[in-house]
Amino acid sequence: MIARRRQVALALTALLAAAAACQAHERQPDRVGRPAPTGARSFTLVASGDVLPHTSIIDRARFDAGGKGYDFRPMLAGIEPVVSRADLALCHMETVYGTEGDYTGYPDFKSPPEVAEGLAATGYDACSTASNHSLDDGAPGIRRTLDALDAFGVAHAGTARTEEEARTVTMLRTGSATVAHLAYTFDTNGNALPADQPWAVNLIDENRMLADARAARKAGADVVVLSVHWGTEWQDEPDARQQTLAQRLTASRTDGRPDVDLIVGTHAHVPQAYEKVNGTWVIYGMGDQIAGEMFDHQGVRDPRGNQSTLGRFTFTSPTRPGDRWEVTKAEFVPQLFDVDAGRLLDLNQALTQGADVEGVRDRIREVVLSRGAAKDGLVMGE
Repeated sequence: MIARRRQVALALTALLAAAAACQAHERQPDRVGRPAPTGARSFTLVASGDVLPHTSIIDRARFDAGGKGYDFRPMLAGIEPVVSRADLALCHMETVYGTEGDYTGYPDFKSPPEVAEGLAATGYDACSTASNHSLDDGAPGIRRTLDALDAFGVAHAGTARTEEEARTVTMLRTGSATVAHLAYTFDTNGNALPADQPWAVNLIDENRMLADARAARKAGADVVVLSVHWGTEWQDEPDARQQTLAQRLTASRTDGRPDVDLIVGTHAHVPQAYEKVNGTWVIYGMGDQIAGEMFDHQGVRDPRGNQSTLGRFTFTSPTRPGDRWEVTKAEFVPQLFDVDAGRLLDLNQALTQGADVEGVRDRIREVVLSRGAAKDGLVMGE
């Protein structure tokens, strides 16, 4: 069993059975994250970008396993100290898993299920799984992916094997806080949802997203986190749809309290800005955390496709019941996937070890801060 500083996921669906029967959108909580000190008045949450195993990544994992199976743990080891120290850690599993050696990269991804083991060993508690690649292998791909994540104790949000699961909110506990994790994607690359499983992938719909957030709050969520697969690929700036949706989601309130407490974005392949919108932090795009050599739409190699950030937020409990948990510290950690070495680098740590990556780190910082996040307190974390 993998040693981790969190509890194995436990089902809590019975707690909301009656509520779900009353309102279709009131979905049930089902997961418990790693434990924090009981009664803790604050917790740290980290979120990171797309895990996108191209063929070269699959080959590297096989090499790291000595030719027998696949081992993704060495790739992620460079960020493990940051992830494992957080009270709650969220990743984005962009691809679905294959089976019995049937593994492929772009354009229709089927990744080895050992990816889930690597994510668990790194310290991730939950992954968003709604992406434009969620239906690359139809419903069987979703089932294999969620089965593997379950096997290694990693919770998930955004795709489902059953209608009941689709109506189940992923709830993660840390100390005295309960965090709801919801996930949605803009599209599935033109792959139609299975006719008998229209609930298999959560698609972006403002009204549905807000209804889910309100239902999660009613179910007991202190903090509601939305993972959103959106944006324009290879564009540093958030596009108009991202900005409009972020404005509307963060403006929504119930009884004076925001319905959404944090938005973390994926899909664009490149790091995008962090911004405080209507008092709520939005990461428009974290970039690809794990990916092979990346080429833009013109077929030109673009090193930005291997640059990313990890967001880290400290939430502190309110002094009055019913008020929101406030972000009292907001940080980003710049990352680079070294495609030659097959290793993910924490750029700040790499610099202390003499790596010539200062220019990459500074470019990421410039993009992250390009919409004025520094004035709202965002800092580069160690």
